[in-house]
Amino acid sequence: MVHQLWRQFPRIQTELGNLQPYLLKVVDLNNQPIHHKVLQLLKASGKLLRPGFFYIFSEFGQKREPATLRSGAAAIELLHVATLIHDDVIDQSPVRRGVATIHTEYGQKNAIYAGDYLFTCYFTEVLKASQDPKNMQRHVKAMQLILNGELDQMSYNYNPKMTAQDYFHEITGKTAELFRLSFEQSAILTDAPDQLVHLGGEIGLRIGQAYQILDDVLDYQGNSAKTRKPVLEDLQSGVYTLPLILANQVTEQLTPILAKKQQLSNQDIEQIQQIVIDVGGVQKALAVADRITREALALIERLPPQQAKVDLKRLTTLLLSREQ
Repeated sequence: MVHQLWRQFPRIQTELGNLQPYLLKVVDLNNQPIHHKVLQLLKASGKLLRPGFFYIFSEFGQKREPATLRSGAAAIELLHVATLIHDDVIDQSPVRRGVATIHTEYGQKNAIYAGDYLFTCYFTEVLKASQDPKNMQRHVKAMQLILNGELDQMSYNYNPKMTAQDYFHEITGKTAELFRLSFEQSAILTDAPDQLVHLGGEIGLRIGQAYQILDDVLDYQGNSAKTRKPVLEDLQSGVYTLPLILANQVTEQLTPILAKKQQLSNQDIEQIQQIVIDVGGVQKALAVADRITREALALIERLPPQQAKVDLKRLTTLLLSREQ
């Protein structure tokens, strides 16, 4: 079932409703336990934000065959899910979208192979949507940026000197690039002008950055029931996000606790959480997300006047206020 967020955008809800069963059909693994596990993850598909943005932005271009757009949207979601499977292995996450992760039940090697398999499904859908070599190269570049972002995250792990600039470099690769790709591919596959392709990419980049910051803030403010993952799981894995980085700039209270690295106790994690909140790390991160959101909305104002512009502005506001 498509997330309730899309009830406010009936046209897009219909497209995503058709996309979900298609995603299940393109996955055909011989290993049945892993096959069913991947299908389970695809069924628990969250908000389908990236293909949702893809479909909205496609309305600024020319009409295309539904099958072409469906493959374009499917490619984006398959790439996203593949990276999630790999992320879970790297972060040793026990749960994803309320479902036990593949590596938890079937081991790391099988999880990595499952993620790799979805990469092949991703490229299959890319080729169904377009066989233009330049467009294929754009997808290759996107994958390189995404994977580099993941590798950069590993190099930053447990680094108390990590800066906000380092953080933005990391999240642009691992999160924002896929949002940018969603917008750009939507415009390219509908033969939109180059300036619209570029503008869409800039909008997607900022939406992706703000979305990741808010997700990281929620990790400090939220609970497992809301986030569907253990609270401060990133911190336990040595991943220092913007609230912590900004807090660490104004206090030395965190230094001796972070020095414990992998030896952090639950009490240490709770103490870090409280310090980050008390010294304003969360509020400062929220202010950064708000600034980037306003930048995205200003760019959306430059789009042609049509219903898709109204919907894009509304969805961006809803999403980045985290009220859904």
